[in-house]
Amino acid sequence: MSPVRRAAFLLALVMTVTMVPTLGSLAEDPTATLRGAEILVDKEAPRIGRITNNDLRQARNYPEQPPLIPHKIRGYQVDRNSNRCLTCHSRAAVEESQAPMVSVTHYMDRENQVRATVSARRYFCNQCHVPQTDAKPLVENTFVDVDTLLNR
Repeated sequence: MSPVRRAAFLLALVMTVTMVPTLGSLAEDPTATLRGAEILVDKEAPRIGRITNNDLRQARNYPEQPPLIPHKIRGYQVDRNSNRCLTCHSRAAVEESQAPMVSVTHYMDRENQVRATVSARRYFCNQCHVPQTDAKPLVENTFVDVDTLLNR
């Protein structure tokens, strides 16, 4: 037997031996998952959160989180020809709209050169930003921002 075939055989043997306990537990209960829940049990779907429309910005849940959108955006056109968000959030519009201006990072290209218009990489706002909802958190959040830490 060649060294390559011998190595392949030994690898297959080791994988088989290490997989036997896993395969055995799946054979006992094929509906079990790593989450501990059964996959064939019908559960009631959680209520979809209502979008808040109060224009109040929420605190971020983790560092570098994109800000949430504090108003409804249904019907906003954001495609390669038009971006409704920029009618209020562009540099030229914020004085009149009083909306927060798009971050300067959105105007930077791949070489970090600031351009006159929003970068194509940052043009589609909903890739990162989502509307705020009244949904309850699925898990507890223990994030503390740096300002709170410094004040302690």
